[in-house]
Amino acid sequence: MSAKTSGSLNLFSSEPKIKVLHLSWLAFFISFLVWFNHAPLMASIRDTFQLSKAQVSAILILNVALTIPARVIVGSLVDKLGPRLMYALLLVISGVLCIAFALSTSFEMLAISRFLLAFVGAGFVVGIRIIAEWFPAKESGYAQGFYAGLGNFGSAAAAVTLPTIAAIYGGGNGWRFAIGLTGVIAIVYGVIYYLSVTDTPTGATYFSPKKAGSMEVTSRGDFVLYCLMQAPLVLALGVLAWQFGPARLGLLSQSTTWAIYAALVVLYGLQLADTWRIIRQMLVKPVAEIYRYRFSQVAVLDLAYLITFGSELAVVSILPVFFKDTFGLSLTMAGFLGASFGMTTFFARPIGGWLSDRFGRKLVLLCCLAGTALGYVGMSFMGPATGVAFAVAVTFLCSLFVNAGNGAIYAMMPLIKRRLTGQIAGMVGAFGNAGGVLFLTTYSIVDVRTFFLIAAAAAVLGVIASWLVIREPKGQIAEEMPDGSIAMIDVT
Repeated sequence: MSAKTSGSLNLFSSEPKIKVLHLSWLAFFISFLVWFNHAPLMASIRDTFQLSKAQVSAILILNVALTIPARVIVGSLVDKLGPRLMYALLLVISGVLCIAFALSTSFEMLAISRFLLAFVGAGFVVGIRIIAEWFPAKESGYAQGFYAGLGNFGSAAAAVTLPTIAAIYGGGNGWRFAIGLTGVIAIVYGVIYYLSVTDTPTGATYFSPKKAGSMEVTSRGDFVLYCLMQAPLVLALGVLAWQFGPARLGLLSQSTTWAIYAALVVLYGLQLADTWRIIRQMLVKPVAEIYRYRFSQVAVLDLAYLITFGSELAVVSILPVFFKDTFGLSLTMAGFLGASFGMTTFFARPIGGWLSDRFGRKLVLLCCLAGTALGYVGMSFMGPATGVAFAVAVTFLCSLFVNAGNGAIYAMMPLIKRRLTGQIAGMVGAFGNAGGVLFLTTYSIVDVRTFFLIAAAAAVLGVIASWLVIREPKGQIAEEMPDGSIAMIDVT
């Protein structure tokens, strides 16, 4: 590994790790391009199928519904199968589903293919693991932030390019060509990725969980906390079922909605039983101190990502309408200003990771969450009285803290327990999507000013939890080699 500091990491170097970084962020970029390829073309899709408002809402919700469990599942699989194979499979399968969506002839086909396509939203989890394998701790934060920043930009690229591609193709089926093209790109790049990267540098060991299934925890207290942390994910899925039920969109009958609730309760019970299977041996023979990690740190990162990325998903969704209705802007201008909240991810996430490497991960995360709280308080004052210039300025500043906070979270994830990095990233990512569901649901029942104040209060809660629980990674963590020997991995 290079001995360079994060500040001197050369992104134009021919080093193998830099090649892996660029290939991985491009894989992430394509996964988000596929995930959000329908959004800028939704009006054309609506006209083709004569969809109702409820059906359009259903397609948009289905696009994130499966991502909550998908990120947990993909996190577990990447730790077991390795990121090279997992990213390739995810891109190829998603590409096929994308083409199926483009060829749909009914609302039912649209809904099923888009529901399954939500799995591609778990792509970021795979990259977290492979970047952690290739970069030392002193460079990992910046590398993770760079990977995340450019990868997330795929959604913005979809919004900018796909309508133009559809227009060039022309006709009522232009949207089919544009979306189908992204599917072909995903399939081709999935093959390229598999042929171009390895899970680890030459000679390095890839550490896998000892048992497949739920995440390993290393103390009785962590077992209880892990069980509690599964509840919000099940709750978010329950909220989605409620959204589709008779109380909201009316696309599910009351009996079907109750059946889904019951299935989620059973799923939660099975998850707890699987967790017990994983850790019950530990209750007989405690885990040696050298192998322990604090799951409470994972729980706080879950909460932090729910706040930052979850609120970002909601804010990006509501800002265009807010700017149009509040300031009388054109649809195009309101959409551009609303999307700008997410566009800062391009540079803010790498900055958050870089600052974490330079000044400490806990400090930077605390500052980002505090800035997020202040930013949302500022956004609560947006309105005709303060003017559009104030709204644009406070939106931009808030987005910087939100996206830098995402980068700081990415920087910390790989330093908790190496062999569980995929599962940790999957769980944290699932909380981000769950946060999007919960914040959007909150927005649907309160006014916009109250929504921003609630988001600010959540960020304050994140500051308190991070201050009390997060410990700056220091020294080394231990992992068991396949031959039973101990490997020490630097995290400072």
